Amino acid sequence: MRKVAAASIALGVLTASCSGGHSASFVPTGAAQVSPASGAAAAPEGELRSTRSVAAATAPAGWASTATHAFTPKNGSDLGKLSLTKTLTVRVGLNLRNAQGLQALIKSGGRISPAEFTASYGPTSAQVAQVTKYLQSRGLTNVTVEPNNLIVSATGTAAEVSAAFDTTLHAYSANGKSVYANTTPAYVPQSLSGIVVAVLGLNDVQTFTTPLHKGSPTAAVKTVAAAPAATPTPMPESPCSLYSVSLVGLPSPQPEPGAAASEAGCARNYIPSDYWRAYDAMNLPAATSVNIAIMAEGAVTPAITNLHWNDKGDSLIVPAVVVKQVGPGSSDTAGDDEWTLDMIASSGMARTPHEIFLYATTSLTDSDIALEYNRWVTDDVAPIGNSSFGGCEYGPYLDGSMVLDDEILAEGAAQGQTMFASTGDTGSFCSVGTPNGVPAGVPLVEYPAASPYVVAVGGTTLLTNTDGSYHGEVPWYSGGGGLSQFEYGPAWEAGVQPVNSAGAFTFRGVPDVSMDADLQTGMMIYLGDQGGWTTIGGTSLASPLMAGLWARMLEVKRTLGFAPPRLYAAWNASAAGSITSAFPQTQPHGPYHDLLAGGNGMYTALPGWDYASGMGSVDAGALAAALER
Repeated sequence: MRKVAAASIALGVLTASCSGGHSASFVPTGAAQVSPASGAAAAPEGELRSTRSVAAATAPAGWASTATHAFTPKNGSDLGKLSLTKTLTVRVGLNLRNAQGLQALIKSGGRISPAEFTASYGPTSAQVAQVTKYLQSRGLTNVTVEPNNLIVSATGTAAEVSAAFDTTLHAYSANGKSVYANTTPAYVPQSLSGIVVAVLGLNDVQTFTTPLHKGSPTAAVKTVAAAPAATPTPMPESPCSLYSVSLVGLPSPQPEPGAAASEAGCARNYIPSDYWRAYDAMNLPAATSVNIAIMAEGAVTPAITNLHWNDKGDSLIVPAVVVKQVGPGSSDTAGDDEWTLDMIASSGMARTPHEIFLYATTSLTDSDIALEYNRWVTDDVAPIGNSSFGGCEYGPYLDGSMVLDDEILAEGAAQGQTMFASTGDTGSFCSVGTPNGVPAGVPLVEYPAASPYVVAVGGTTLLTNTDGSYHGEVPWYSGGGGLSQFEYGPAWEAGVQPVNSAGAFTFRGVPDVSMDADLQTGMMIYLGDQGGWTTIGGTSLASPLMAGLWARMLEVKRTLGFAPPRLYAAWNASAAGSITSAFPQTQPHGPYHDLLAGGNGMYTALPGWDYASGMGSVDAGALAAALER
């Protein structure tokens, strides 16, 4: 990381060094082998599997290495070998064919179907047969193959799985939970070298989180009547009160206490339709023919119920929700507020998409999320997806899911699908679970936002005028951003993101764009199952807002396809305008509000692309016009 910081500082884009010695204690033991900066040269042209290499141990005789390294939980109590009879589900990820051709297709804006992807770029049937035969020979059962041939799943005992991949599995007690992990890397027979890229399911330690920023339900409206009043409760007069659409059938949310207009604009909370005016989407058509997919987990019925409360209350047509169960069902409802927010923010900004596909996987482990992503791309029923979750990038890197997920998301990109992902809520550091929520940890970024094949959405503090129109923004102090230490920068970032230029240093930088995320200027939603209005913020809000905004773009021009190359092209085709006189100052750059003040820890907002806000936030009307051109 010291080399990364030195290179970045030399380009004048960092405000602080990554060379502090405070990160090692937070990283799993296997990460001690990681030397990401050692591969600082540009990735080979067209290289898709572009995560940086580690100093992995030499594979034993007769075996071949995979991207799945040892994963020992830090600060966990080792309880010894995992019970040999414990049943595990493993997901074997296979390598793409012609990765360079797929990369070239994505860069050119070409578009293919899932069947064309499998025929030209997916692993062959013969390769799948080899993997299947091997798993069965090792006693694994319930072998299933995904339609694109990228994942072969199987179940077996811990003893069978350990022998099949020449690894050792241990049980641990970590953070009050019983977990397991592979204490040595996963290998495959030499006959499968070049076919298998990773083996997932060897640990249940690495999971994504949904760090929702949520206020308390408004006391004045905690009780929901069996038959809500037809007329909302009148609101106290305030120059910054703004709920522009009648909340039919719901008690009225209360304005932010003490909210008042000033030369710095209004710091207020919003309902979904208020963002249309704030981000200049009022004159764009509703995305009534565009589907949106939400990546979720567990039991999702309460979230659907809350979606219906809010969309009816905001005078929107309630979109149809289709639940796509991925893997065994789960009774977990811990993420329901997140899935509620994702559906409300995306559909609210889209002004009623055609359908919402709610993908519900078993857990937020890397293994289950990989299967969920794969189901989204092979279904190919929604050109937009949203992932309001993430985790420090070293985890997916070490267990190999980063490489497999990138392959899956690249298929989606080639099919014209775009995944939007939140960059996290701990600023320029990966979260280490500090109890007070103060941004702290290791100077890495979060995955899946770090993937080159998603739109990484950071956070802002949004200020509007008294009529609700855009006034200005600063980066939200906790919005995730920075340089990935494991992913190379995609071609479309070149020339915009400072550490991404052909033939020199190239690192994936995030965020790409930013939207409202500050809890103090966040979104009001009605949680019927919790008895009232509450405010929700975080990049978990920013990401679905951007997903909904992109749905508007697709309604205007359905041939746009994968978003990132188009978003960066719109920046490159524009020139910076005059800096606004209002505070906080911004600078229009084509369809973007380039943010000039504020920061997220190590990084500050600067003219041009920066690690606190990316290209800035989006003027929807101007972006639609730019994309039409």
